[in-house]
Formats: sequence, structure tokens, C-alpha cells
Amino acid sequence: MITTAIDWRAAFVFQTLIVAAIVVLSKGLEDPLPPDPTTPFDGIGAVLSAAGLVCIVMGILQADNALSVSATLIGIGILLVVGFFLHVRRFERAGRVPLLSTDLFRNRTSNLALVTQNIQWLLLMGVAFVVSAFLQVVRGYNAIETGVIFTAATDGILGASLLAERLADRHSQRALIMSGFVVTLAGIVVLLLLVRAWTSAWAFAPGLLLIGVGLGAMLTPSVNVVQSAFPEEQQGEISGLSRCVSNLGSSLGTAVAGTVLVVGLATPDRSYAAAMIVLACIGLVGLVASALLPATSSATPSASGAQ
Repeated sequence: MITTAIDWRAAFVFQTLIVAAIVVLSKGLEDPLPPDPTTPFDGIGAVLSAAGLVCIVMGILQADNALSVSATLIGIGILLVVGFFLHVRRFERAGRVPLLSTDLFRNRTSNLALVTQNIQWLLLMGVAFVVSAFLQVVRGYNAIETGVIFTAATDGILGASLLAERLADRHSQRALIMSGFVVTLAGIVVLLLLVRAWTSAWAFAPGLLLIGVGLGAMLTPSVNVVQSAFPEEQQGEISGLSRCVSNLGSSLGTAVAGTVLVVGLATPDRSYAAAMIVLACIGLVGLVASALLPATSSATPSASGAQ
């Protein structure tokens, strides 16, 4: 509605108002643990990790313009990330507190769950980007019509999220994550088949609903597996890493899908299908990672110690 009635840039103004409201409301919160002002902040680690991830994402975005620039940026990004981990290890050996402990990456269960978490957000944002672009560029829908069509995915995510606790009581975390990927991939297939055969806006509803249900069913279990793999004293660190991995997935989803779309602008229908197929292939990687999780993935830190 904001985009149609005013301008798409105005949406950022409204987001600023929401952030301002959060700042005001946060003043009434009390920290569960008292801060420790004697602990120094690892500024070098923050710069290295942020710069490395930004270069990798920007490198993917440049793939449609210049492969040499893309490869250079991705290469620099990888070197910066490697430099970050070397910096962390040096800090740990010196007895200093790094931005992120390497202990967080020594748990196989958590690492696999982080992969699934990253891919889930990659699929969520990638599908949203591709379908939105297709609806507005190819089909000519405005922002409001596009938003209404996406209600199917939103309903699927909300419905599955509301049932998450009940499902977790009956099924293992791994089963929920695997089922979520299967349903999401089925939704992508349905979306491709129906949109090709049917020009009505209703052709998008079944596929988007399935994608929403699949993503909603596995978002919470993935986070549970990641955080339950560590004791209480490390929950702050692993929570930050988990959120970072999710945000990176969102950025990669938009970057990958956008790059595929731009490369095939001459044939919009084919580029749309190609982008969705690429996302589906990435989703298969997530399915494999979820299949490698322990069959009895627990949501309690005590059970994760043996893993």
C-alpha cells in the first residue's frame, strides 16, 4: 500500500519509525545478566567478518556484469573470512576474548543445523524475490496485488509456526526439518508447473502455500537444534552466530536469485524458471544436511553434550 500510494522509498521511513519504537520500548527491559565493561570488544574481528561476508555477497551480485570482478570480490571475501578465523585463533591462544569462539564450530550437529538454517532463509528470500519480480515485471501486477498473492505463503508460515510446539512433541527435530524441506521443494515444483499451465493469479496460491508451510515447519526446529547443542553460558554467542547465519542466508537468497534473473532478462519466463530451479537445487543441499542430523535431535542442552 505504501509503495502504490506514495513511493517504494517511503517504506524505509516507516521502518525507521518501527526501529524508533523498539528503541523506546527497550528502555524498560532489564538485562538477565549484568554487563561486564572490562571485556574488550574485538573490533578487528568484527571488521574482518563483516567485510568478508559483504565481499562474498557483492561478488555474487556482480556475476551478471563482470565475471572477473565477481571472482575477485568472492576471492577477497574468502581471504577475509579466513583471516577472521586466523585472528580468532590468535586471540584465543593469547588468552584474549575474540568476537566468536572457535568452539562454536566444533559441534557437528550444530554445524549441520546452521547449514539448514542458512538455506531456509535463502529459500524464503529467494522465492519472495523471484516471484515478486515475475508478478510485477512479467504479469504486470502492482505492489498491492503482489502482496495479496503472497498471503498464501504468509498463511502457510504462520499456520506451521503455530503448530510447531505440538509437532515438536510428536516428532524429532530432524524429522520436522527434513519434512519442511520436502514440502518446500514440492511447493517449488507445484509453483513452476501451475504458473506455466495457468495464467490466473490463483496458480501461485498452492505452491506458495506449500512453500510457506514447509519453511514454517522447519525454521524453529533448526534454531532449537543449533542452540540446544551448547550449554547456558554459551547461549549468547551461539544465538548471535545463528542470527548472523540466517541474515547471510537472506542476503545470499536475494543475490543468487537476482543474479539468475538479470542474466536471463531477454527471456523472462525462462529466467524465472531457472531461478526457481537453482533455488530448488540449493534446497536439496539443505535436505541432505538435515538427513545427516542425529535421528534423535534433542531440544535440550543436556542431550547435546554427548553429540
